[in-house]
Amino acid sequence: MTESLVIIETKGPVTIVTINRPKVRNAVNGPTAALLYQAFLEFDKNEKSSVAILTGAGGNFCAGADLAVVGNTQELDAAGKTANPLSANFKDIAPMGPSRLRLSKPVIAAISGYAVAGGLELACWCDLRVIDDTAVFGVLCRLRGVPLIDGGTVRLPKLIGQSAAMDLILTGRTVSAKESLELRLANYKASVNQTALGKALEIAELLSSHPQKCMRGDRQSVYEADAEEEAMKREFEIGLGVLASEEFRERIAAFFAKSKM
Repeated sequence: MTESLVIIETKGPVTIVTINRPKVRNAVNGPTAALLYQAFLEFDKNEKSSVAILTGAGGNFCAGADLAVVGNTQELDAAGKTANPLSANFKDIAPMGPSRLRLSKPVIAAISGYAVAGGLELACWCDLRVIDDTAVFGVLCRLRGVPLIDGGTVRLPKLIGQSAAMDLILTGRTVSAKESLELRLANYKASVNQTALGKALEIAELLSSHPQKCMRGDRQSVYEADAEEEAMKREFEIGLGVLASEEFRERIAAFFAKSKM
């Protein structure tokens, strides 16, 4: 039986969404992006669910977009939002799935292992980030010539400040669990005998216990204090130009040639 690319569980008022592609460190392809998008739309509509947790199977959060998909220029040019996560239509599903959605309820990222490239962007899309000692963040797509097109250039500076964000965006260096806490990229760290998911569940249960209308209203006010959608549109436009470039094609071809050696 084929395993689901995305696993959805409920624990009382908490919905847990797990990216289930552990063999590729939970890299997101088109079908996975579509399932993530749908999962969070359904969570937002579900009156019985107050908080969602996004996590990854097999010891990693998410290694970003599947380069086998990103490097397929035919997919880039094809129509259809479900089959094509790189559609030029900004209202379609984002390359990583839900990263253009503005939900009415909070989402917590439970992060073990890699949260890099588009995986970092997914983590930044979440309201809070909970880590364990194995967490690693970074704009590793810098090394492959793949642009940030899921809100990374918009959200990361808001979370850690422009100077620190520019360091990560330009260098592509990795950030350890310890440094992520110092940068305030991560909000909470699991204790020694606890998983990131276990800690995230504690926080989710706390948030679920609050008066929901008041909490959601304050959350909404925070997000509506800026012009995030317009900034993300511009990010995506610039990124599509990069994806259509000769430089991008050469870097992706070199990556796959090296992986076959």
